[in-house]
Amino acid sequence: MGTLCNSMDRIRLQLPSTFPFSTTLRVRITDLNYGGHVGNDSFLSLVHEARQQFLLHYELSELNFAGVGLIMADVGIEYKAELNYGDDVKISVCATGFDRIGFDLFYLLEIIKDERLMMAGKVKTGMICYDYSLKKAVPIPEIAVRKLQQ
Repeated sequence: MGTLCNSMDRIRLQLPSTFPFSTTLRVRITDLNYGGHVGNDSFLSLVHEARQQFLLHYELSELNFAGVGLIMADVGIEYKAELNYGDDVKISVCATGFDRIGFDLFYLLEIIKDERLMMAGKVKTGMICYDYSLKKAVPIPEIAVRKLQQ
């Protein structure tokens, strides 16, 4: 018989102190799950859209990251509040932790209510530079690192 755990370890993300980029997205009816709020899959889809806008802001993309591709190696999500239909969500993005083949992206999701911000979640995605034709990880282009560290 397996070991019983009295408590579960929770993901605790330490966010960077500043975020150089943010965008605002509105929760759509198709983002809701059977519980009537944004489901985990749609929460991650909002993060994906923010990542795309972040990269485009620096004239990069997931398929052309200064000549290579990007692939998500891991993700951690710390939920703080429900997102509901019609919520305007400010998503701030920061790149950090650069190494030979990748880097981390941190995201802060905040609900905009009456000109105030309420934290909805924290997310970290580990991004790896990837050559889709060779199907393998490749070194991160220095020009991309310079752009993201501006």
